[in-house]
Amino acid sequence: MSFQVFGLPVSRGVAIGRAVLVASSRVDVAHYFIDEDRVEGEVARLRVARDAVADELTTLQRDLPAEAPAELSALLDVHLMLLHDDTLTGATKQWIHERHYNAEWALSAQLEVLARQFDEMEDEYLRERKADLEQVVERLLRAMARGPASSFAPAPGVRPRDFAGEDPLVLVANDIAPADMLQFKRSVFTGFITDVGGKTSHTAIVARSMDIPAVVGAREASRIIRQDDWIIIDGDAGIVIVDPSPIVLEEYRFRQRQSDLGRERLARLRHTPAVTLDGERVELLANIEMPSDAIAALEAGAVGVGLFRSEFLFMNRDGELPGEDEQFEAYRAAVESMKGLPVTIRTVDIGADKPLERMSANELRHDHALNPALGLRAIRWSLSEPGMFRQQLRAILRASAYGKVRLLIPMVAHLSEVRLTLEALARARQQLNEAGRTYTDIDVGAMIEVPAAALMLPTFLRHFDFVSIGTNDLIQYTLAIDRADEAVAHLYDPWHPAVLGLLARVIAQARAANKHVSVCGEMAGDPDFTQLLLAMGLRSLSMHPSQIASIKQNVLRTEARRWASHLEAILSSDDPQRACEDVSRLLSPGRRAVTATAS
Repeated sequence: MSFQVFGLPVSRGVAIGRAVLVASSRVDVAHYFIDEDRVEGEVARLRVARDAVADELTTLQRDLPAEAPAELSALLDVHLMLLHDDTLTGATKQWIHERHYNAEWALSAQLEVLARQFDEMEDEYLRERKADLEQVVERLLRAMARGPASSFAPAPGVRPRDFAGEDPLVLVANDIAPADMLQFKRSVFTGFITDVGGKTSHTAIVARSMDIPAVVGAREASRIIRQDDWIIIDGDAGIVIVDPSPIVLEEYRFRQRQSDLGRERLARLRHTPAVTLDGERVELLANIEMPSDAIAALEAGAVGVGLFRSEFLFMNRDGELPGEDEQFEAYRAAVESMKGLPVTIRTVDIGADKPLERMSANELRHDHALNPALGLRAIRWSLSEPGMFRQQLRAILRASAYGKVRLLIPMVAHLSEVRLTLEALARARQQLNEAGRTYTDIDVGAMIEVPAAALMLPTFLRHFDFVSIGTNDLIQYTLAIDRADEAVAHLYDPWHPAVLGLLARVIAQARAANKHVSVCGEMAGDPDFTQLLLAMGLRSLSMHPSQIASIKQNVLRTEARRWASHLEAILSSDDPQRACEDVSRLLSPGRRAVTATAS
């Protein structure tokens, strides 16, 4: 029976496919696809874990004291029966063989299937056995965590489509950790649905970067959607349609084809220079997470990398930090791939929605922090780990010998942080000199993403060569809105007059000081803001490669000076979004052409 689920639209377009559920478990598990030659190895890991748990349960039962109630022994019998039931371990093997899930994911997927069956049982006693099933699965997951590890590195080119026949797949989850998103990004799902999250949550950002439809904040979606249900994601309206009728399915397939044609037309602009109608050249840069993303940036027509999020090199490593040489090789690969174009590397932005699996002993863990977004993150974390920080700085400096590199410091708010950062950089240079390592002078910039930094910009500009505005956090901190919390997501408003006022102020002050300024947050890749940012005087935007073509199209259609003449009216309006739409209608090329013809 068809039904709809509503959430927040965060990535436009239509996706149609079968549901792949990532179940929430009390034990964190990794989710990734394996290739054919690793299938039997994952099955063996499952078998070893089952045997280990069976031994545990048998030993517990054997060692029960004589005075123990008979119910306790009977309960252990139930757990042993569930453990050996083919609907658990046998079906889990099927997920591994047919879908190529890693063993932990396969077990979580089967738990989801069986848990729903228990929920639908009429007998109350049988319904309550779901808790026993969950305990058995938790034991299995813990046993696998103790046993031989499976390499958390899916083979290149392993895609879900390889194992699902002709059916495309959409991912459904309560939430998706950044580490998992990094793996799923390589798997090319056709869409994402999550129960939680806001328009600039990490899931939403990655979905937009992959240019695939997504709906977040859909509340109970992962509970009411079943494995392999046919799903339509309407990324424009924020609607998820489950088990659609043939008529609805055909209508959305038509919309999907129209969207694909639009993308093909935009792709033709790849090598067209981004110049406004009145001759203003605009720099369109790419945001990347991994060195391999640099190739996609070049193919999309980016004229450089405006943001290399280095923290993704630190993820999926069981908390072990990458060493200096490993980082250097990654940065050098990105720099060389860009063939002389500039690469801006942001120092690690760990914390908030991007925690490491294991942090240092002297640090509060992310999940125990009262408010991680206001805690030890970004430059604060780097300065608290001086050895790690100097390692990263040395690796970035060494990569500068292979191309044009710029260094970007995230979440700067205090002048003391600026001084400590520059001292750490000077020390890293000294260490490279002493070791005889080659490097070049690099520009150092600050991320403007905290209101304090925006208000102190003239002071900061005396210490930095450029600034890059991170609009996602700037909006979050200006409006006191957790951007990952769907309960307040409706209050996250990039059109808020205070946000636009800060943006205009930062751009104007940087230009007045003759310092390069760019925007690397989500606003840069949103076509609704292109003209307004150009009107503010911005001439550099950094976004995911998939967004460059649509932003370039907007640039080519814009007269920057005419828009600038309306900037004051837009910024002073109680409703800047509507004011911007009014100016857009007034200055649209079509309207001017009609006016010129009439005259």
